[in-house]
Amino acid sequence: MTALTLTQEQVNAIVQEARTEARKAAEAYRAQYGDRDACGFAWTNIYKVKGNTKLGKMLKKAGSEQDYSRAFQVWNPSKFPCQNIDTLEAGARAYAAVFKKHGFKACAGSRLD
Repeated sequence: MTALTLTQEQVNAIVQEARTEARKAAEAYRAQYGDRDACGFAWTNIYKVKGNTKLGKMLKKAGSEQDYSRAFQVWNPSKFPCQNIDTLEAGARAYAAVFKKHGFKACAGSRLD
């Protein structure tokens, strides 16, 4: 099934799977390396989906927002309660990996605080 033929329930399931994997990745990183090093932010961008399409509207309904570049963006997709940029990046990369697995163009981003 391609990203263009998804239903709202399928989009919700992908988002839930991505959140779960992001949280697991952040927890695993924290367990292995602890909470040290630089503070920052991480997010996942989902590209090549227009906001006024059926798929774009489903992503919005599932909690994604479009940024200034019109990419869909999810800040701290792991919802892990820390400021360690490496931990948050691990979660953002895992979130993007789930979307890639389902045919989306997605990547993680971050910046230091």
